[in-house]
Amino acid sequence: MKGNSLLFTPIRVGTVELANRFVRSATHDFMAASDGSVTEKHLVLFEKLAQGEVGLIITGHAYVNPGGKASPYQIGASADDLIKGLSQITEVVHHYPSRIFLQLSHAGRQTNPKLCGCTPLAPSAVYEPTFKVMPKEMSQKDIQGVIDDFIQSSRRAKQAGFDGVQLHMAHGYLLSSFISPYTNRRKDEWGGTLRKRLRIVVEISQGIKGLLGREFPWIVKMNSTDFLPSGLTLEESVEMAKILEEEGIDGLEVSGGMAEAGKGSVWKGLRSEEEEGYFVESAARIKACLNIPVFALGGLRTFSIMEKIIQEGKADLISLSRPFIQEPFLVKKFRIGEIARSECISCNRCFNLRGISCAELKKKQKTKD
Repeated sequence: MKGNSLLFTPIRVGTVELANRFVRSATHDFMAASDGSVTEKHLVLFEKLAQGEVGLIITGHAYVNPGGKASPYQIGASADDLIKGLSQITEVVHHYPSRIFLQLSHAGRQTNPKLCGCTPLAPSAVYEPTFKVMPKEMSQKDIQGVIDDFIQSSRRAKQAGFDGVQLHMAHGYLLSSFISPYTNRRKDEWGGTLRKRLRIVVEISQGIKGLLGREFPWIVKMNSTDFLPSGLTLEESVEMAKILEEEGIDGLEVSGGMAEAGKGSVWKGLRSEEEEGYFVESAARIKACLNIPVFALGGLRTFSIMEKIIQEGKADLISLSRPFIQEPFLVKKFRIGEIARSECISCNRCFNLRGISCAELKKKQKTKD
């Protein structure tokens, strides 16, 4: 039995108490309808994760505006008529002890005109080579519109019964591109110093608290580094985390990279136990300066490694993505001592337009048949 591990002790994130330290990190699932609405596939997916005893489930990124759509079959939070479907997700999850946050996002320059139906927006007109996009530099009106989009999407999340929201300000999406000096080359009040580059997030934060109150938790997913010359560094990320804590953030998840860096958060291929957790040391550096919960991630697969991270105080929670695609009951199996390590091999073939699913499991099933 491993149920007496620190990984199975409760922790508070803002006003929400989690039953354990395991987090299902936001994972785009390719399961939404064409209009961004919830489907039956979502209900099956999230109910399994809750049945599997995941302490906190974070949804795949929900776009706050159709112009910020990043991927096909992406879930939306951009209109009130989507609330009913979103509430179906929280209803199935809340039959169990799991809590669930809605991740909110805007793609910015990491999309294409056909998908988002517009010229992609960005803080500055910096060409994006992966998507082959020259974005439009945002006007003051554009920026204020996006701020309101995030605030109103947070309202919809609360109305739908979510326990909190996570702002996606990592991986090169719009908020990330404001924060990064590589993509934000503005000379006005939205660019230049770190505080100016972070201003859009601060104003969203203040808007959420003003509309929904301080009791509704909000957390962020942030880059520790962009992996780009002249991009965000770990030193600036530490300072950014301090500013966010001053603003009343309830927790943060530490990741890194963006599309054109060729090195994002989902690194392909298995690693040795010594190499697991490729963003953990960055999380530890940030946690050392904060009093709020910090989420660690980065190819973690082994229970003992996850446990050691918590024991050594490098992080407060463990975020996993691909292992839960392979096995939604992973946490429960860890707790009862059925397994000591996820069988996920980080092949990345789980991400496909038909909906996330483990390709290796399908392969094994075909072999049996």
